Amino acid sequence: MTLSFIARILQRVAAKNGLRGLRPEESRFAGAAQAASAERPQAAPAPGDQAAHARRTSAGSRVASCTASARAPRFAKAVAMLGAVALAVGCSNADPLRRSDGKDRAGETIVVGSQDYYSNEIIAEIYAQALEAKGYKIERQMKIGQREVYMPEVRSGSIDVFPEYTGNLLQYIDSKASVTAPEPVYRALEKKLPRELTVLNQAPAADQDSYVVTAKFASENGIRTIGDLAKVKGRLVLGGNSELESRPYGPKGLKSAYGVDVSFTPIEDSGGPLTIKSLREGRAQVVDLYSGNPELSTGEFVVLQDPKNLFLSSHVVPLVSSKLPVRAARILDRVSAKLTSEDLRAMGARSVKSGQPASKIAKDWLKGKGLG
Repeated sequence: MTLSFIARILQRVAAKNGLRGLRPEESRFAGAAQAASAERPQAAPAPGDQAAHARRTSAGSRVASCTASARAPRFAKAVAMLGAVALAVGCSNADPLRRSDGKDRAGETIVVGSQDYYSNEIIAEIYAQALEAKGYKIERQMKIGQREVYMPEVRSGSIDVFPEYTGNLLQYIDSKASVTAPEPVYRALEKKLPRELTVLNQAPAADQDSYVVTAKFASENGIRTIGDLAKVKGRLVLGGNSELESRPYGPKGLKSAYGVDVSFTPIEDSGGPLTIKSLREGRAQVVDLYSGNPELSTGEFVVLQDPKNLFLSSHVVPLVSSKLPVRAARILDRVSAKLTSEDLRAMGARSVKSGQPASKIAKDWLKGKGLG
């Protein structure tokens, strides 16, 4: 099986049992780096995160060692336990994601779901087609809705693969999460996920929430940052999906972090045409748009700077069942390694402006990346 996948499982075991002080080289395996790296190509690090990425991918911390020993006495017992698991599982050819009868789940149907958001549906379709190209049977459950609707289905095992966003998912699971940078957010998410779920490698692509105003409104009011909204005279209306009203970065977050008072109006299209229309017509002065929205490339709108990190870094990441076959996980990791923010905006433009179906956009992207 993939050694880095074992490493991630062991790391989560350590975290869930309170072993917070265990260093990466103690809680993960420590050998066969080149082989594992070849099996699991890693997404490029976000700007400013190269040092963390280098540590994570180094031979001493990336993959497994079947003879790991404790370097700190108070963790000796825990390390011995994890080492025993490594010897029993990681150093054998057994695949713990096989069925009890020894057959790989590749012949079974993998269920891929998506949010009711065009960009998320495109990513889900990319996942589905990439798996189909390697012989997996896929059932699609697209446009399910937001997290409050689909997360119970994912946790129950009804859905095997779902495109997610690291920061938003972490904040959904842990509303008090304080980390903001890509790598810490990803690591915190790994630790907070329930046992039946895991995340694969995050993509270079980020598609995170941002507060946006029209360029005209920004010029008239001298606005560059979210905090600048506090000096605007008159009523401010914030628009977005209804769940934004209760999110940590919603109206309460604006007030506590920046001292900005807003009223809220629900616009149920996840930053789509209705949201853009409301902003243009002034029914909302501020709206929540994802950073991958192609409208942000037109010059008509301004993304407000967020110096206090109200929004967590949110990179695209596959959220999967712990029972997903290892081979399927490798396929999705190869997809993630090549998915960029520029890709998201380009594919979003084809969906929003040209009305092309997600299936066509996904097929073209896979072909262009040599994955089709």
